[in-house]
Amino acid sequence: MELAFFVDPLGEFKLEKDSTFAMMAEAAKRGHRIVAFGQGDFALDRDEVTVRASHIELTGKEDASWFRVLETRNRRLESFDAVIVRKDPPFDVEYVNSTYFLELAEKKGAKVFNRPEAIRSHNEKLTIAQFPEFIVPTLVTSDENRLRAFHREHHDVILKPLNAMGGTGVFRIRVDGINLGAIIETLTENGHKTVMMQKYIPEIARGDKRVLLINGQLVPFALARIPQNGEIRGNLAAGGLGRAQPLSKRDRQIAETLAPVLAERGLFLVGLDIIGDWLTEVNVTSPTCFREITSQTGFDVARMFVDELEKTV
Repeated sequence: MELAFFVDPLGEFKLEKDSTFAMMAEAAKRGHRIVAFGQGDFALDRDEVTVRASHIELTGKEDASWFRVLETRNRRLESFDAVIVRKDPPFDVEYVNSTYFLELAEKKGAKVFNRPEAIRSHNEKLTIAQFPEFIVPTLVTSDENRLRAFHREHHDVILKPLNAMGGTGVFRIRVDGINLGAIIETLTENGHKTVMMQKYIPEIARGDKRVLLINGQLVPFALARIPQNGEIRGNLAAGGLGRAQPLSKRDRQIAETLAPVLAERGLFLVGLDIIGDWLTEVNVTSPTCFREITSQTGFDVARMFVDELEKTV
């Protein structure tokens, strides 16, 4: 097959933990042709969506020379067997525009994973509200008074923006409320941006678990991302320590409930974030942790991903 990956710049990949690289390497091992393009490569001419796409060859190395470009030219998205969306947030206006390009191409016959409409419809923070039985008390608003009232009720809370990743902009406000006003002003931009506030989950000390769903199937291991050095954030990008572990009974309950629902909506790859017994995020843009789970458990997540992709395409 010819697989087109919508990605951030290839030269910026951190190979030791990059799930997209793992996908590409597994696909290339099977003889599939790998093509890459970025957010600035889209064009729409009348009703035809094209991308400036680079056919790449993997060198087998895991350093800056991990790929070489064989050819770059304009291609119609429907000419590929599959288009795999792996562009990281922030989910800004340009990201939304990219989903419109992808959706137009889909109408021409392109097979896109995850489906662009499904990505747009599932904010990675807000989607948890569709599954209230699995979440802690949560408030989403830009109103300072409501945020302050929520803090007074729950005493120890987490405040975070809706469209960032990697733990960016996440704050814990304890019972004393120190800096609460300044944090609210900063994250809401003085009431102009919506944020999420949640009751603090102490089990974060044992890790923010990433549970992967691929085509409605559960990867049997989670990666618990454990905060380090006094941090409240377990995200690997924020210095968290990743520890692979089997899914708990509660992990499975949450994942088995969500998996068929999300797969039916066109979300081929999903990363659920679970702290303790509670669902905190539903990641649909570029879920990661393939390499960490594989290296620690021997379960080849990239192989599962390409197996399921081949079945679907």
